[in-house]
Amino acid sequence: MNWLEALILGLVQGLTEFLPVSSSGHLMIGRRLLGVEIGEDLVFEVIVHTATVLATIVVFRKPIWGLLKDFFQWKYNDGTDYLLKIALSMLPVFVVGVFFKDAVTDLFSSMTVVGCALLVTSLLLFLSDNFDRLKNRFCAASRPEEAPVPRNGISWVQAFVIGLGQAFAVLPGLSRSGTTISTGLLSGVKRSDVAQFSFLMVLVPILGEAFLDLVGGDLASSHVGVTALLTGFAAAFISGLFACRVMIALVKKARLSWFALYCALAGALTLIFLS
Repeated sequence: MNWLEALILGLVQGLTEFLPVSSSGHLMIGRRLLGVEIGEDLVFEVIVHTATVLATIVVFRKPIWGLLKDFFQWKYNDGTDYLLKIALSMLPVFVVGVFFKDAVTDLFSSMTVVGCALLVTSLLLFLSDNFDRLKNRFCAASRPEEAPVPRNGISWVQAFVIGLGQAFAVLPGLSRSGTTISTGLLSGVKRSDVAQFSFLMVLVPILGEAFLDLVGGDLASSHVGVTALLTGFAAAFISGLFACRVMIALVKKARLSWFALYCALAGALTLIFLS
């Protein structure tokens, strides 16, 4: 992999990590189109994912700082409640990482899996977007009693459900942000609350994976050169800053069905021409 290919793939990662179209799937598609063969070396993916996590930290630096200050007051408050719910949401992906990592890694060589997973992403986005609208119409017509709003806008059950979505989204082509946002909307979390929770819950798993690769020596044994890794990191970080801010605004105000249409087309084209 040369620096230009790393630049292109880094931009792809940064833009697609936050938009609900699957960064891992698009990285595989991009590698196939560029003719880049990395084999079993997943270090580049870890590096660019880490870059987008750092972009998340920059965008959400004020909420993160507020949560940490609340947590270190050593009492149960809003910040502690929110962080514990994030911890709960990480349990399913932790189980997948411990017991099924090798099986998931093997799937990163199958374009058929990517195509099918993109179609599933499309379906989830379409259902969550239209379910939310139909629910609002039904509630407006029948005027049911409103359920109490959970603390921080998300309940323990909803946090765990979103975590299950993240666990399934380890599959290449199944968008992590799309899956977690969709499961959050389907479980009743408001649009204004689901995007931040979805983006913050991924910080520890990805940074943890990067740390394990570092201490395990995988970075030193990478087949990708240092220049390419640094170029991909910078491209993913800068484009990730842009995409993260855009996605927050889109979740709050715009429909996700346009992304559903894109994922359906991308999945179909992947199955037809690349699998």
